[in-house]
Amino acid sequence: MTYDFLHRPRRLRMKTRMRDMVRENHLRHDDLIYPLFVTYEADAKKPIASMPGCFQHGLNRIGEVCREIEGMGIPAVILFGLPEHKDERGSSACAPDGVIAKAVASIKQACPSLIVMTDVCLCEYTSHGHCGVLKGEEILNDETVEILCREAVTHANAGADVIAPSDMMDGRVAAIREALDAASHLYTPIMAYSVKYASGFYGPFRDAVESAPSFGDRRSHQMDPPNRREALRQARIDLNAGADVLMVKPGLPYLDIIRDLRNEFDVPLAVYNVSGEYSMLKAAAEKGWLDERRTVMETMLAFKRAGADLILTYHALDLARWLNEGDGA
Repeated sequence: MTYDFLHRPRRLRMKTRMRDMVRENHLRHDDLIYPLFVTYEADAKKPIASMPGCFQHGLNRIGEVCREIEGMGIPAVILFGLPEHKDERGSSACAPDGVIAKAVASIKQACPSLIVMTDVCLCEYTSHGHCGVLKGEEILNDETVEILCREAVTHANAGADVIAPSDMMDGRVAAIREALDAASHLYTPIMAYSVKYASGFYGPFRDAVESAPSFGDRRSHQMDPPNRREALRQARIDLNAGADVLMVKPGLPYLDIIRDLRNEFDVPLAVYNVSGEYSMLKAAAEKGWLDERRTVMETMLAFKRAGADLILTYHALDLARWLNEGDGA
């Protein structure tokens, strides 16, 4: 039996070179941002049990680590700190000699052209593990924002290229922009965690930075997972407040949100492929249940297809290696 088909989509799928030529989305080294955990323990390289292949890196090692990252073609890292001392107000977050300030200076000396981004929040620095100053069990929004501004300026003074507030406090982008400008950091961009959901996918990260809340959760400030339209409102607030890049976090459960923001806003859009997303693929690959390379590439292309420009991912080193080996993504 024969058919007279006018349209045969398989014509463009039959050969590798043809598939490459008509591919709509591509993954590049320049899309990748590698999250790093920096500890005050100077020579440490501590494996993170729930995040295979990830480590807490000491300050004496972080420059060498970043040289390797840059050598793989990855253009940027984002830093999360593990301080020696924690208190109720997260005071060490603002210390000019704190772990992140020292790490930024060390990286910039070792890799001047590497883009160094810094996470701005208090959860890594507070003794209670919450993202701000507490009164009872309530986070004091405005008092927390004042501390976040000092933290942001400290990071910028140390040489950070991009400030990335992740706390989800009201008004923090506008306040940080004003503080950076007042400190003569007019050209330091803000990559705002604008759409950050109260997600179950953050568990391994909290192990990595030792910041699990000592009570309660973070639903009072992170977004409610059932909400979609709210994401556009939150992103618009941050853009109007001076954000240069918007971010959606997590990634895979919120592809619709990435697409909504891409359709609405013509600005750089980042997605955070978070620790739980990373760890579940790693675990399945270790069990032999999934082809790691294929499924990770597919995941990254899903982010690109949804509209993301930048991808924060713990898979970045693997991805860079695969791209260097000529993977067709």
